[in-house]
Amino acid sequence: MITVSEIKKKANTLYREYLKSIVEANQSFFPKQIRSNKKPSEDFVKMKEELNELISCSTDRKPYGYSIHYETINTQKHGLQSLPQSITFECEDNYLKFIGKEKAVALFKKNVLQITSEFPQLRHWCQNNPFSITANFEKWNDILKVCRYFTSNPNPDLYIRQLPIEIHTKFIEENKAIIQSLLDILIYNHIQDQNERVFEKRFGLKYKPVQIRIRILDHDIANKYFSGLTDISITENEMNFLTLPTIKNGIAIFGKGFAINALKNVNWLQTRSIFYWGDIDIHGFQILSQLKAYFPNTKSIMMNMNTYEQFKEMSVENKVANPPKLSNLDESEICMYEFLKENGRRLEQEKITYWYSLKFLG
Repeated sequence: MITVSEIKKKANTLYREYLKSIVEANQSFFPKQIRSNKKPSEDFVKMKEELNELISCSTDRKPYGYSIHYETINTQKHGLQSLPQSITFECEDNYLKFIGKEKAVALFKKNVLQITSEFPQLRHWCQNNPFSITANFEKWNDILKVCRYFTSNPNPDLYIRQLPIEIHTKFIEENKAIIQSLLDILIYNHIQDQNERVFEKRFGLKYKPVQIRIRILDHDIANKYFSGLTDISITENEMNFLTLPTIKNGIAIFGKGFAINALKNVNWLQTRSIFYWGDIDIHGFQILSQLKAYFPNTKSIMMNMNTYEQFKEMSVENKVANPPKLSNLDESEICMYEFLKENGRRLEQEKITYWYSLKFLG
């Protein structure tokens, strides 16, 4: 005879089909009968134990769960017995309480309504991908912001970081698969190459260029095109490096962390204004201290308490054993560094939005 755990397993197997019926507005999903082995044990005591367990989780004993429909059968060994002939979930409420999915389904219905109200063309996607909806319960507001932007601005020719969407800086990077599956429907006619698999290329975004080393062999050309430089911006994050705005008489250097040591013998930097933008963490300030030792004219940008407070929800724990005492820092930098040591926090520069950074660059 079927057990309660087997019924639960079969009920959970029906969950995807049930979610699909919600999107389809299919009212005929319930009552839903569970296929089962209803043959009783030949041992009378064991048969009664099996039956009692089955009844204990049914609507015969509880206000929710499955219903058991009985039939009186003349068994060969035990004579006349009232035995289960079918097991059925009569309604949605009984089914959801039994599998413990009431809250999940309430959120699913809310998400489906949210998605299809704004983009009716995604209803078929919702039918075929119910678990993609449930796996992203808390993300749908932001996912739809991305969809909304691309439907209004297909092929924007910007880096992901530059997109004017109110989401955290890593959101698209972390959710490319589901976003692509939606954009493939919403802006299908704007995809220039349906065979392109790289997200950025597929949807008309800028992407990291292939780097080629070039050495200028003509000193006159080198002097002509580099002699007017006054401002040097150094950043540790590659995407921030690529998306820095135009700065008159300025260039940008991709620092790569402690590789900044390679700059110490570039003597012409001594007469330039240097702006360093690193992570707000122990290592970021170590690099800043090192850079200032080489070039005292260095100033930090967006490595202060104001910036940290603006994005502190994006900070993470970062306890460093025996952090060093640093020299060369100014008063505000020392204040920030001491805070990080005492509180063990870290704010990566990539968490700072592009639009915020524009206030301090250029």
